[in-house]
Amino acid sequence: MQHYQEQQRRRPPQHQPQQPGREHDMWPEPIFIREDYIGSDKLKDKVALITGGDSGIGRAVALHFAREGADSLLVYLGEHEDARETQRLVLSEGRRCELLAGDVGDPEFCAEAVAQAVKHYGRLDVLVNNAAEQHEQTEFTDISFEQVERTFKTNFFAYFALAKAALPHLGGGGAIVNTTSITAYRGSSHLIDYSATKGAIVAFTRSLAKAVADKGIRVNGVAPGPIWTPLIPATFPKDKVEQFGGNTPMGRAGQPAECAPAYVFLASADGSYMTGQILHPNGGSLSKPEAETRRAQKPRPIASGLGFRLDLLKQFWSCVGIDCLQ
Repeated sequence: MQHYQEQQRRRPPQHQPQQPGREHDMWPEPIFIREDYIGSDKLKDKVALITGGDSGIGRAVALHFAREGADSLLVYLGEHEDARETQRLVLSEGRRCELLAGDVGDPEFCAEAVAQAVKHYGRLDVLVNNAAEQHEQTEFTDISFEQVERTFKTNFFAYFALAKAALPHLGGGGAIVNTTSITAYRGSSHLIDYSATKGAIVAFTRSLAKAVADKGIRVNGVAPGPIWTPLIPATFPKDKVEQFGGNTPMGRAGQPAECAPAYVFLASADGSYMTGQILHPNGGSLSKPEAETRRAQKPRPIASGLGFRLDLLKQFWSCVGIDCLQ
């Protein structure tokens, strides 16, 4: 924990002019696994296909899966140096790792990625849909339809295409883990199209989970944020990158190493009774300090009669997250 906090304090302003971002150009580099993380064969001899597997959360998931005994095929767009480093790390854990470069926005490539995983390993047990892109726009009217279409192709249509291709191979006990985001729940005024894709992933996860439950396949999601990954310096200006994550209740951005165990849980037998669910490693960012403020204020009477106070009832529903008295 102290190491994570120290990294937040010493992160300098930085920006990368291209997407996807590159992990080897970040400083400090993200922490992808704790030194004291001990695997226990939770994914012994399983095979996973991980998109966006070259860096960030994808790299952390690949390495945690390897330490738990899984082999993997990592899909990435074009960050060859990052991908080779992730492959080296997985191989150092004594597990196999194949790389496949391509655009998940192309449904034919998605089908090919699944076919390659099955060809290399003879099976597929886990699909981790993780690849994403985002493009900050401070004005809604500046968002082009081309940007919206591109963001949906990468962030949502690819998840659909990969799941469709993978389902015939997963079989009973298989698992799909989709990466959504805190923005699906909180929204973002400067990442509107990105947030929309992440909301779609939540609905997709819950719906697909119901559709395939009778096949013994579980579908869950992880909604991280804010996490220090290459997506951040590739999206935001230098000043925002320097302060990224500082406004969370924990006062810092999270690390990929703090997200990956959630994927292990959902992919393994530990999560055997979990489907259609979303886990939230976000440093407490979904807590509602404004609700605390409302509770501290003196209630203002809205209606009275027979001792009934509508304002108190409204505050109660607000505190439990139901806004039905507007």
